[in-house]
Amino acid sequence: MESTRFDIADYLDSKEMIAEYLNTVLEEGDHADMIIAIGHIAKAIGMTKISKETGLSRPSLYKALSDGAKPQFGTIMKVLKAIGGQIRVNPISS
Repeated sequence: MESTRFDIADYLDSKEMIAEYLNTVLEEGDHADMIIAIGHIAKAIGMTKISKETGLSRPSLYKALSDGAKPQFGTIMKVLKAIGGQIRVNPISS
């Protein structure tokens, strides 16, 4: 029996799934996990499309969204907008 490699990008096919994925990572992960998650979403949507919408080259996007990358906040905001996401701040319940 041959197994295939799991790729989360294969399941990020709606805005609702993308939002749920990002919210889960925000709640449970750290900044590195968030960058990787945004990379998965960009891959699912298509790096060429994200490149056009952000004005960033594809190689720059791959580099900025790779494991261990430390992209500038402005880059993250551009990519979030391009993938249809936004950051919201809610008060933490005490």
